[in-house]
Amino acid sequence: MSTSPDVHVRDIRIERHDLSGAHQWMADICGPHWLKTSHPNRIQFHHSGNVLKSMSTTLGMIEYGTDVTVGIEDAEFLTSYSLSLPLTGEQHLSKNGCQVSSDPDRGIIVSPHECQELSIAGDCRKVHVVITRAAMRKSLEDMLQRSLETPLRFEPVMDAVNGASASWWRMARYFIGELERSRDLYDQTFFTRDVESSLIKGLILAQPNNYSEELRNVLGVKLPHYLIRAKQYIHENAREALHLEDIEAVSGVSRFKLFEGFKQYFGMSPMAYLKKHRLGCVRQEILEDSSARNISVIAMGWGFTHLGRFSSEYRKLFRETPSMTLHRNEVRRNRSY
Repeated sequence: MSTSPDVHVRDIRIERHDLSGAHQWMADICGPHWLKTSHPNRIQFHHSGNVLKSMSTTLGMIEYGTDVTVGIEDAEFLTSYSLSLPLTGEQHLSKNGCQVSSDPDRGIIVSPHECQELSIAGDCRKVHVVITRAAMRKSLEDMLQRSLETPLRFEPVMDAVNGASASWWRMARYFIGELERSRDLYDQTFFTRDVESSLIKGLILAQPNNYSEELRNVLGVKLPHYLIRAKQYIHENAREALHLEDIEAVSGVSRFKLFEGFKQYFGMSPMAYLKKHRLGCVRQEILEDSSARNISVIAMGWGFTHLGRFSSEYRKLFRETPSMTLHRNEVRRNRSY
């Protein structure tokens, strides 16, 4: 391992051939996690890069030399967002019962606040960017001009070939390459601060997340006309039994283009957007209805016929049950009298 004494950029380079050494090194960078492998004697861990000290962003390259699995159990204590893009090999992220794959065409984000496992192939050599949770939160609050109520959560897979997320990966790789060639310019704190800000804000804008729609409204980002039509149709008919074919017909574009647009601008499919909108409407009605009607009646009025599934999806989205929302509203209402 070597480090340089300057105060603005810290050079990091390490080679370890033991599992515990590799684990401790990455825990110091990303936060608590576990690291497992079936072949600990084959570990050939290499990590090289730089830490931009203004916001502690780490940019570099990483490989383990053998198949490993990284696991996040106590997600609340994970201190950073970890982004990686294989140059060779592949990796697989498992969370919430689903698995997504990452290869040279698709990067991946391991986020705080979520329990997950990342399986990395032994031949996987990848670009690695680590952004602290504090820096991400501060940047998003600056963009929204308000404090956050819920953590920032990204869609886990980042397209590295097309669109804004691909531009972000090219930018990250450019900075990594420049730091390898010369650090003279990057020793200037006024410059590196802007580099970090560009990476963080660029990521928030490029990759779909749970604040994307609010950011578009705040920043005045215009939706394509076919998405405006589809969104308006969903909002106006959310109480009805809508089908994907209905939304597709109103949009006037192919199903592929419709899905592509919803994924890019909303971070989800059209039907997932419909469900999220309905859940938000139920929540709003619970909060606004002074008569405190039965939650089941409200939910069924917004198209939820399976009440057990509704309650589960509501809790997953809002981090509380519908009855907890109702109780909080009743307490607030009683206090106002």
